[in-house]
Amino acid sequence: MNRRKKLYLNTGTALLNQLVILVCGFILPRYILSYFGSDVNGLVTSITRFLSVISFLELGVGPVIQSNLYKPLAEKDSDAISKIVVSSEKFYRRIAYIFLIYIAVLIFIFPRFNSEYDFVFTVSLLVIISISTFAQYYFGITYQVFLNADQKVYVQSSLQIITVILNTIISIILMKLGFGIHVVKLASTIVYFIRPLAQYVYVRRNYKINHKIKYSEEPIKQKWNGFAQHLAAVVCGEIDVVLLTLFASYQSISIYSVYLLVVSGITNLIMTSVSGLEAFWGNMIAKKEYSLLQKTFESMECLIHTGVTFLFVSTAILITPFVSIYTMGIKDTAAYYVPVFGMMLAFGYATQCLRVPYFRIIKAAGHYKETQNGAFISMILNIVISVILVFKFQLVGVALGTIVAMLYHTVYFAWYLRNSILHRKFYHFIKHMVVDVVAVIISFIVTNFISMGTMSYMGWIIYAVKIAAIVGIITGIINITLYRNEFAYLVKKVLNKA
Repeated sequence: MNRRKKLYLNTGTALLNQLVILVCGFILPRYILSYFGSDVNGLVTSITRFLSVISFLELGVGPVIQSNLYKPLAEKDSDAISKIVVSSEKFYRRIAYIFLIYIAVLIFIFPRFNSEYDFVFTVSLLVIISISTFAQYYFGITYQVFLNADQKVYVQSSLQIITVILNTIISIILMKLGFGIHVVKLASTIVYFIRPLAQYVYVRRNYKINHKIKYSEEPIKQKWNGFAQHLAAVVCGEIDVVLLTLFASYQSISIYSVYLLVVSGITNLIMTSVSGLEAFWGNMIAKKEYSLLQKTFESMECLIHTGVTFLFVSTAILITPFVSIYTMGIKDTAAYYVPVFGMMLAFGYATQCLRVPYFRIIKAAGHYKETQNGAFISMILNIVISVILVFKFQLVGVALGTIVAMLYHTVYFAWYLRNSILHRKFYHFIKHMVVDVVAVIISFIVTNFISMGTMSYMGWIIYAVKIAAIVGIITGIINITLYRNEFAYLVKKVLNKA
C-alpha cells in the first residue's frame, strides 16, 4: 500500500471512528445525567480529568518516539526499530507504576476537594475509572505510537470503533436494569481494556521486533525535548476542570463537560481527519522531498482554515440552543444555558484546530526543543489568566484563559516556520487569519436574521441546516476565491491526476 492510499485509509477510518465517538459521546452522558444527575456527571468528569493529569509524566516522549521511528521504518531498519520500541516499552511501564502511586495519593486527597459524596463512594469510583488508564500505559501507548508512525492509524481506529460502540450499548443496558454508576463504570473499564491489549498483540504478531535487543546508546534522540509541548497540552486540556473542582461545584463541572462534549467532538473530528498528516509529512522529510512537502502543506493549510472556520462558526451559533434541548428535563438545579461561555469555548478550540498544520509539521520534523519556549509561555498564560478570572467569572473565566493561550501558541508556531522547515513568510499566516475573521464577521451578520423557532431536536436540526448552509457558502466562496491554486492542487491529488 503506497503512502497516499494509507493516508486516505487512515483518514477515512479515523473520521468514522470520531463520528462514532461523537454520536456515542452525546448518547451516554445524557443517560448518566438522566439516571444519576448533574452532580454524579460532574464527579465522573472531575475524576477523569484528574487521572489525565498523570499524562504530565509522559513528558512529551510519545511524539518524539513517533518522529524517531519515521526514518528506520522508511529504511526498514529492524534493529533501529526494535531498539526504539524496547526503550519506549521500558519508559511507559515506569509511568504505569508511577500512576499506581498517583492513585494512592489521590485516594487521600481527592475526596477532600468536595464533600458532596462520602469517602467510600468517591474513592471506589476513582479506582474503577483508573484501571483502563493503567492498562493504556502498561500495554498500549508504545504500540499506538508505533502504528501511527507506520501510517496504520486504521488499525487502532477500528479497535476504537468496536470498543466505543460496545461500551455505549453495555452501559445503557446496565443503567436501564437499575445498576449504579460504579457497575456502569466498571463495565466501561473492562471494555476499554480490550483496545491496548489488542494493539499489543497485533504489533507483536505482525512485526519482527526483537524485544531482547540490547543497546548502549539511548535510541530515542531528543527523548526529553517534547516536554514543553506536552506540558502545555496537559495544562490547556486539564486546568479548566481542576480549577472548577477547587473553586466551583460539581454542577459547574457538569455544565462545562456538556458544552465540552460538543466542542471537543468537533475538535476531535478535525484532529482525526488530519491525523495521518504527521506521518505523511514525516515520511517526506525523511526522504527529503521538500518541494512536495511545501505544496501539500499549503493546500492542507487552506483546507484546514476553511474547515475550521465553517465548523466552529456554526458551532458557536448552534451550541447553546443544542445544550438547552439536550439537558431539557434534567431535574436538578444546574443552569445549562450559558451562551457567552459556549461561544467562547467554541472559539478557543477553533484556535487550537487552526494550529494543526503548523504543529503537525513541526512534530514531523522533530523540532521540539526549538519550539519549547512558546509552549511554556502558552502554559503560563493559561494558568495565570484562568486563576485570576475563575473566582469572578467561573466558566467564562477559564474559557478566556484557554482562548488567549491557544491563540498565542498558534501564532508562535506560524512565526517559527518563517525560518525553519518550510522557510515561508509570516504574511501567509496573517492572510489566512484575516480571511478567517472576515468570514466569521459576515457569517454572524447574515445568520443573525435566522431564528430557530421550536425548541425541539427537529427544530434545532432545521435551524442547524440553515446555519450550516449559510456559513458554508460564505466561508467556501471567500476561501476558494482567494486560494484557487491551492484548492485546485488538492482536488488533483484527491482525484489522483497529479
